[in-house]
Amino acid sequence: MLSYRHGFHAGNHADILKHLTLLALLDRLLDKQKPFSVIDTHAGRGIYDLGSDEARKTGEAEAGVGRLWQSQSTDPLLSQYLQLLSDFNPGSQLRRYPGSPAVIQSLLRADDRLSLIELHAREVALLRQNFHTDSRLAIHERDGFEGVLALCPPTPRRGLVLMDPPYEVKTDYRQVLSVCEKLHRKWSTGIIAVWYPLLGRARDQGGWLCERFAQKKFPALNRLELTVGPQAEDLGMHGSGMLIINTPWQLPERMEAALQQLPTWLGDATKVRVEQL
Repeated sequence: MLSYRHGFHAGNHADILKHLTLLALLDRLLDKQKPFSVIDTHAGRGIYDLGSDEARKTGEAEAGVGRLWQSQSTDPLLSQYLQLLSDFNPGSQLRRYPGSPAVIQSLLRADDRLSLIELHAREVALLRQNFHTDSRLAIHERDGFEGVLALCPPTPRRGLVLMDPPYEVKTDYRQVLSVCEKLHRKWSTGIIAVWYPLLGRARDQGGWLCERFAQKKFPALNRLELTVGPQAEDLGMHGSGMLIINTPWQLPERMEAALQQLPTWLGDATKVRVEQL
């Protein structure tokens, strides 16, 4: 299916979790001078207009990143995220939100490489418009699940895959599991970070995905979850999670310290879960 548009959801609580995790992973790769590769399997357009009809229709950014806007934090990772938002919005208003491609690009060095995969033609056109001048980036108009397997192992060999499909159909969950198995066999040292939604009880597959990942005994497997309210029976996304294979040293502790500060802005119903599987 190609009906999903992240423009409706950019800057929501799921993006906060995803991009804090991404910054923490990139910081670990930057600890060494050796260059690295990043592959984003479902890149979208990369930069989002929070004043667009899409964003205003849902109001998800206002309930998410809008609550953190122009705040300060004593946590280094959260401060880094807030500074990134300020860099994209030099005025007093929050107008733009950096998607995963922009987050990654902001930290790339001269020899690092980023492959952006996106299937939807309109999103690819906007992605190229936003990033075509950067020679460190390659943009691929293809299916993210197929593309990531074709591109791995990348050059340089150090690196990270971010996999965040829209889960429009239930088969996406099984496909994520299958692709991660194949990907890990092809690139055993690569970090794989998988985003998943936490939905209403009748539709939720997040727990199933975590159980299956644990059964596969992936190395250094960790789960991070952020929820902003109770689980409903059916509709709505009350939270999301990240599954990380080959989790870098001390990343869970760093993530927990940052996530534990989020209830200050997102509300007392906000809950955090960080554990090794």
